[in-house]
Amino acid sequence: MLTQLTLQNLALVKNAEMQMHTGFNVITGETGAGKSLLLDALQLCVGGRTDGGLIRHGQPTADVFAEFDISHLPQVQNWIDEQNYQVDDNILLIRRQLANQNGTIRSKAWLNGSPISMNELKILGNFLVNIHSQHAQHSLLRPQFVSEWLDSATGLTALANDVRQAFLHYEKLKTQAENQAKDEKLRQQQIEILTNKLADIEPIIHINYKEIEAEYDELSNLENLIEQASLSVSLLNNDSDEPDVMRLLSRAIKLCENQADISPTYANCVEQLYQAQSLVSDVASTLADYAEGQSLDPERLAILNEQLSLFHRLARKYQTTPDELLNDAVQWQAELDELESRLSPEALAEEIAVSYQHFLSLANDLDSKRQHNAKRLSDGLVERLKLLALPNVQAKFCFEKLEKPQSTGVSSIELLFSANVGMPMQPIHKIASGGELSRLALVMQVIDAQGICRETEEMPLHQNTKQLLVFDEVDVGISGGTAQVVGELLRELGKGQQILAITHQAQVASQAHQHILVYKTQDDQAQSHLTILDGEAQVNELARMSGGINITETTLEHARSLLANVQ
Repeated sequence: MLTQLTLQNLALVKNAEMQMHTGFNVITGETGAGKSLLLDALQLCVGGRTDGGLIRHGQPTADVFAEFDISHLPQVQNWIDEQNYQVDDNILLIRRQLANQNGTIRSKAWLNGSPISMNELKILGNFLVNIHSQHAQHSLLRPQFVSEWLDSATGLTALANDVRQAFLHYEKLKTQAENQAKDEKLRQQQIEILTNKLADIEPIIHINYKEIEAEYDELSNLENLIEQASLSVSLLNNDSDEPDVMRLLSRAIKLCENQADISPTYANCVEQLYQAQSLVSDVASTLADYAEGQSLDPERLAILNEQLSLFHRLARKYQTTPDELLNDAVQWQAELDELESRLSPEALAEEIAVSYQHFLSLANDLDSKRQHNAKRLSDGLVERLKLLALPNVQAKFCFEKLEKPQSTGVSSIELLFSANVGMPMQPIHKIASGGELSRLALVMQVIDAQGICRETEEMPLHQNTKQLLVFDEVDVGISGGTAQVVGELLRELGKGQQILAITHQAQVASQAHQHILVYKTQDDQAQSHLTILDGEAQVNELARMSGGINITETTLEHARSLLANVQ
């Protein structure tokens, strides 16, 4: 529930703070006083869209703070835990700031002091607040409204979403099959081309081009390499009288050893010369072994030449380089695998049939549950409409099987309605007047909010949620005794759920557990103020709402009688 709402530099409001009652809270005030600013502020705190006009003239920023007690909102508690936000004593403090930066409106939000994204704030807001627009009656005329309301009010929204997703999956597979049928000839051609390419390079697929190129270069120059190895060995170490490196190193070592006791430099040189002598000896042995161990291999040279020629020929054919040919082959294989992994027309047709049966099973289940719940829901609707000066009202749901099932199910659903004796029921968009539509919208919203016809594992029958329910001028189009009943209805709803409503009807306002007045002053700069009314102040406001500008003793007595009836 909302416990406090604070506004700073929001449009006409400079600084205002509102404490919220747990039950039915009502907002009143003259036209233009700024009543809707409270709802604007609340919508900002639950992820609503920004508007530069909400920043008070002459101010760089506007801030709104909303404090919520989530003790009885387990869904919110679970979401908070999943997102790793810190919460103390089940209190959420949401801050939303609008800033004008050189004509560009920037928006930031915080949850208990930690930054929160707009997407997260919208998700959180859906758990905390349920706002019903003053234009809700117009939504009744949308083709899909009736089925959406039926699903929401009876706990079938999740199943309806499953039906929609199953239908979309079925349609996606059908589109895939249609596209695949058009592309099947091209796919087969591509498979054939890639298969031929891979068959071409099969003889060399496991051969490393650089390795055989190096081996070929060595074998083709082997005579010269052996000759040079023998010559190098004779220079490093030989048995003839010719001087070689090893003998020269031995002489140098002996000369340095003679001076090692006198100079440390010579001592270091001796050690290094011994290391050089060892390295030269190793090199001489390696070259000698190479010269003695190598032999010409014309057959191996021919094989290497054939392999290299094949590499070069295929590289020219496929317009690449020999050392990149195998990398290209890997890509060809991946493309071939992807093409061959596509379902065959027969397999795809079978999957389409399975997906359609899955959709149809869900849709038939949804249709059955809708029809099972429809009578109880229409009875609840009629029962409450009769209290709103519609004593002869009738309503029922009409189901008609569709020739072709849609994402919404297997039946079209209409809500038939009649408010007059002897008049046949017809779809609401054909028969209901504006006043009847407003009352119908109100009752439908209340039924949905109360969950009186909802019986699922997630929402047991008659379980009250602690989500804030907001009505924006929901009493438009009604007056007199009907307004009185609307007020009683909202007060009764407020016993189990927090309500916030804007109203112009004194009969509605008198039923509130808390009455909030919004008024405007015209000093140096126009400013809206909030105040909680009780006692004579509340009487005067109810009298103003009932009698207009001229408040008489009669209107005051009428206001007192309204409050007395509530008490």
